[in-house]
Amino acid sequence: MDTMQRSAPTPSAGTRRFVAVCAPNAFKGTVSAAAAAAAMARGVRDAGADAIEIPVADGGDGTLDVLLAARGSESRVTRHRVTGPTGNPVIARLGWLGRHEAVVELAEASGLRRLDSNAPDPMHATSRGTGELIRIAVDSGARKIVVGVGGSACTDGGAGLLQALGGYVTDARGEEIGPGGAGLEDANAIDLSGVLRTLSHTTVEVACDIRSPLLGRNGPARMFAPQKGADAGDVVRLERALARFARLAAGSGCDDVSTLPGAGAAGGCGFGLALAGARLLPGAHIVCDLVGLDAALHEAAVAITGEGRLDSQTPTGKAPAEVAGRAQKLGIPCVAIAGAVLDPLPQLFSAALALDGFDPSLDPMRHARALLRRAARRAVEGVRAGGRASAEP
Repeated sequence: MDTMQRSAPTPSAGTRRFVAVCAPNAFKGTVSAAAAAAAMARGVRDAGADAIEIPVADGGDGTLDVLLAARGSESRVTRHRVTGPTGNPVIARLGWLGRHEAVVELAEASGLRRLDSNAPDPMHATSRGTGELIRIAVDSGARKIVVGVGGSACTDGGAGLLQALGGYVTDARGEEIGPGGAGLEDANAIDLSGVLRTLSHTTVEVACDIRSPLLGRNGPARMFAPQKGADAGDVVRLERALARFARLAAGSGCDDVSTLPGAGAAGGCGFGLALAGARLLPGAHIVCDLVGLDAALHEAAVAITGEGRLDSQTPTGKAPAEVAGRAQKLGIPCVAIAGAVLDPLPQLFSAALALDGFDPSLDPMRHARALLRRAARRAVEGVRAGGRASAEP
């Protein structure tokens, strides 16, 4: 199956065209990965080159759409009523890449985008709806499930999703704990035998957009809970609750997976899924494999990637870094285009263009597509000339 989207005809025999692979992540809050790739491709054509559009993702918001688009007519979507992060029902999409391969995007059921912006609930938000989607996929015949875990509203260690998959997390009275990190404070015992039965014939791969462990200064409570509305007191409580959950799991005979890279993803849902036997993998790596990036790069003279911001976090599992790493292995220059460039990262990119400095007369948030087109043209022109791409108009 050919997953590459071509924006120019194949050149005739004996003619070697200059090909640019346009492989951006979404520019959060501005344009989707697909829209960004299309805008870049227009700029590549403006420069007289051919473009191959390969939108990418790293496990966060937009991963489902990227994978569905890559599979084209082979993919389909079903919609299901599941538990939202605050307990209210939501309609969430479940993606199918084939008859037995499903994609669950955690943000569909348990994401920040499912919250009223004025009513975050960092202590009680639950991942239960994500577990319900996984259960639906299994019951519908999925033998492989990819779970993208970015954009979560919860910090419950994955307890909610484990409960939805047949697990029991109980308090001192033997009753099921309540939702969220607040519920974990009462946790006294854990039984995952039902979860293991549910998933006994299904492989689960977790596409992690971060590589953080469950606990500590880089974990979900301290690093990310404040972004979900937690105050200083909430952060302390959530860290203690997650530590309690990890001790209970280890005490029940489970392997200690709290230090695995990605265990802290999605408020600790990486940890919960690892307890259920899932493999935690860099999300960008999974997505780039599934969309056929390597095959596209073999035809390319340059790769163009990007997302909303380039900074010191970009090399820690973000999609542009994955694109750049694969291009480097093939000796292909990689140009990054971002809304803002805080760190140019020359060890990854041959050039980095910032939309916020490309044309002072245009707002990058309102004119992202036009600026991406101009930046991609400049990137191609710079590489073809044998120099560095320049952001000068």
